[in-house]
Amino acid sequence: MNQMQALLNDCLLRTKHVEHAAIISLKKGTVYASTFGFNLQPQSAVNLLYAFYKNLLQVRREGLYFKEKQYRCVRADEYSIYTKKQDGGLVAVKTKLYIVVGTYSEGMYPSVCVEAVEKLADYLREKGS
Repeated sequence: MNQMQALLNDCLLRTKHVEHAAIISLKKGTVYASTFGFNLQPQSAVNLLYAFYKNLLQVRREGLYFKEKQYRCVRADEYSIYTKKQDGGLVAVKTKLYIVVGTYSEGMYPSVCVEAVEKLADYLREKGS
């Protein structure tokens, strides 16, 4: 387990309000680390990159298609995208080098997921990542 994967487990999954998480490299557009069982396809990683860099207005209007599911936008700005669907949601936060992604499912508190993902992103920003 690499250091980033350990961060995902310790900072996000331990909250019990993040179901799955990943860190995507902005430079390469690939998954740098992910939690066990979160198989993020390359196209899903690229879709998140495009959402931040080319389609932010479209995400606000139409939502985000991620892992073969449509999510409705709750918030989208240059650093964060919050979305939800009927039985869960997705939080994506951009740092200098990465996008930190966390998902939550029914029964989990979205606010705790948001706080955990944002705090991990803040930590990475402090480290220059």
